[in-house]
Amino acid sequence: MPATARGEAMTRIGVYPGTFDPPTKGHRDIIERALSLVDRLVIGVGVNTSKAPLFTLDERVAMVQADVAALSGGKIAVKPFKGLVVRFAEEEGARVIVRGLRSVTDFDYEAQMAAANGRMSPGIETVFLFADPSTLAISGTLVREIARLGGDVSPFVSPAVAAKLAQKLGKA
Repeated sequence: MPATARGEAMTRIGVYPGTFDPPTKGHRDIIERALSLVDRLVIGVGVNTSKAPLFTLDERVAMVQADVAALSGGKIAVKPFKGLVVRFAEEEGARVIVRGLRSVTDFDYEAQMAAANGRMSPGIETVFLFADPSTLAISGTLVREIARLGGDVSPFVSPAVAAKLAQKLGKA
């Protein structure tokens, strides 16, 4: 762990932002791997005005909290946020923004965001973690569509999230 000028240990804080609508096994994989890079991980559940989420912000925060409860050990906080990710990271004292990548398309978009964030806050680095091959095809959009059409989402989300999807879509 890095030390301050006075020799005190610094806490490496990372932020993992997303809409988490719903949280998937792909998100969980990135969270687990991000924990090996930072001392504390703040999962930012965001409001994205360009999306119409299925779940409310409070529901998404609660689902993420439930999904990571067993991992936490005091190293994880789940918080809602609005606005720029880089500003949220600054507010949390983070030096790292963690982003998961599934494809080259994701990389193109995320690289542009990382460059813009770097211009706005040069002290914050963006770290890309590539999706595990077993979670590569998982996206919230795909999971919502499978659930809407009555398909089995259990390969993609936790049992608790699958139950929330069924309840929300009236398929319980």
